Amino acid sequence: MSMNSKLYFFILFIFSGYLSFAQKTTVAVGHFRSHEYHVSVSGNDANEGSLSRPFKTIMAAANKAMPGDVITVHAGVYRESIVPPRGGNSDNERITYQAAKGEKVIVKGSEVIKGWQQLDKDTWVVKIPNSFFGSFNPYKEIIHGDWFWPTPKERRYLRGAVYLNGDWLMEAAKKDEVMNVADEKNPLWWADVDSTTTTIWAQFKKTDPNSQTVEINVRQTVFYPNEPFINFITVRGFVLEQAATNWAPPTAEQMGLIGTHWSRGWIIENNTIQYSKCVGIALGKYGDAFDNKDTESAEGYVGTIKRALRFGWNKGTIGGHIVRNNTIAYCEQTGIVGSMGCAFSIVEGNTIHDIHIRRLFNGAEMAGIKFHGGIDVQIRNNHIYRTNMGIWLDWMAQGAQIKSNLMHDNSLDIFLEVNHGPMLLSNNILLSKVCLFLNSSGAAVVHNLLGGKIDVINFDSRLTPFHLPHTTYMAGLHDNPGGDVQFVNNLFINGADVSAYSKSLLPVRFDGNVYTKGAVQAVAANNEKKFGEMGSDAIEKMKQYTEHPATEQNALVKNDFDAAGVLITEKNGIYLELSMDKSWLAGSQRKLVTTTSLHHAIVPDLPFENPDGSALRIDTDYFGKKRNTINPSPGPFEITTTGKQKLKLW
Repeated sequence: MSMNSKLYFFILFIFSGYLSFAQKTTVAVGHFRSHEYHVSVSGNDANEGSLSRPFKTIMAAANKAMPGDVITVHAGVYRESIVPPRGGNSDNERITYQAAKGEKVIVKGSEVIKGWQQLDKDTWVVKIPNSFFGSFNPYKEIIHGDWFWPTPKERRYLRGAVYLNGDWLMEAAKKDEVMNVADEKNPLWWADVDSTTTTIWAQFKKTDPNSQTVEINVRQTVFYPNEPFINFITVRGFVLEQAATNWAPPTAEQMGLIGTHWSRGWIIENNTIQYSKCVGIALGKYGDAFDNKDTESAEGYVGTIKRALRFGWNKGTIGGHIVRNNTIAYCEQTGIVGSMGCAFSIVEGNTIHDIHIRRLFNGAEMAGIKFHGGIDVQIRNNHIYRTNMGIWLDWMAQGAQIKSNLMHDNSLDIFLEVNHGPMLLSNNILLSKVCLFLNSSGAAVVHNLLGGKIDVINFDSRLTPFHLPHTTYMAGLHDNPGGDVQFVNNLFINGADVSAYSKSLLPVRFDGNVYTKGAVQAVAANNEKKFGEMGSDAIEKMKQYTEHPATEQNALVKNDFDAAGVLITEKNGIYLELSMDKSWLAGSQRKLVTTTSLHHAIVPDLPFENPDGSALRIDTDYFGKKRNTINPSPGPFEITTTGKQKLKLW
């Protein structure tokens, strides 16, 4: 070797050592070095998880991943339950689970079953040893929990399901039903478990199940930590499906097909989450010894809240999740559920549909989104349809904002139950036959397109909490008089009817609204009163209130103008055909809706403001377009032309 060559290698050695030293120094001053683990269906869990030598299971990578690490899963079907053993340290040091870019990754809580034998007509049977299921057998476990109401009362509902080529069959009420000729649209299954064997009968019409993909639920969750406080996890880009979830009441541990289990700072984004027996995404409560035990009452839930406060329910510890750009479908309880663990979260850009649509069972917890304790939650820019209820905020939705959502073909779009506010509903398009149901006070309903009936509860005697602003700390309990709702700058179409607010126990204010053909105002109406839960002292409690007639200012009543709001689904999106008139702006006295223009919510005596405490200012419309701050248009769209318009909504 020449002298020049020796000098070259000496310099290279010194430089390499310097780089190594510099990297170690960077780590020492606070930076972390993330590691990316790879998973492939052709991998091996004995590998180190590199791109060239990937793991075979996602759990193998989960067991290795530390804060800051990324788990990249490559194309294929993974049949496993992911139980993350740890989370990240902060928003900057997360553990990320992601599908490889451009690759379809499906994670299932089911297994393929072969060996079906035909009995009679359309009925087939298979026998499976109980050992196949391990410690959890969905065909032995029944759905149960507070506020779960089997229909009829004595009927059992199992947590299992049977799928033919990805879509589920329905559970029969009796074994005899599954022995009959199949209904092509609703084929049935039935299961029985003895000491050694699980037997499943199922209807397959004109189909040999052994030549098709037939799957059965085996795992109760697909992605769910066993312990609470597993924080700062990102789950991105997967198809997650087919889980044997249990009923998720607000008073017990809430497991979803994917769930955060009483933690902080998760991001669940760009996934398809579907076919959960009960719940798709759970942002909710941990489990304890009180689960489903003497808690099915208002008093019982107050006790649950107090225990949750002792178990870390505060802004620095729990909630603050982001759930965005997912498709959530085919769940028979809720698409997204959360009791208290949902607080301070953002739910945006999701498509949620076919929730509780088969009406397999009944109860009081079914909705596209069902939150208890949704303090300062923001539910915005979602498309929700074909659900029993689109959004149901029940108890403690203080500071909640429901903004710029498209909702239609639901039994009910938005239900606010026993909350005291402040709560904001702005720029929403609500087109179901019943668009609002309010058993709450302290709501501001501003710049919405309302195309259905508004139902109202005049009084509910339950004592429910209100809080110190932007915290979980309870400031007190209060009963629930109807009223204290402000309808400002809305557009009422398609026979929308707000007459239920003709008189209320707390004042109701209408200002700057436009009523088109068929819409019914509140003023001068005289509707029958409805009541919620009424305790023995409810009548005495009501005597403290004086009934108030609704007041209306700056209304524009256009009985001869047919807005004709019609949704049209096309290949490239969903459109609304709607007629509007620029003359609605001429000489109007509408004002920009701000914190100062809205009255305080009466019970907590708090202003309407953003979750971070900044002043509220509704200066953009449904599309994010800037409003005319001097003369804002009524409804969710700034009006630029007169006549029929075709607006792309989604």
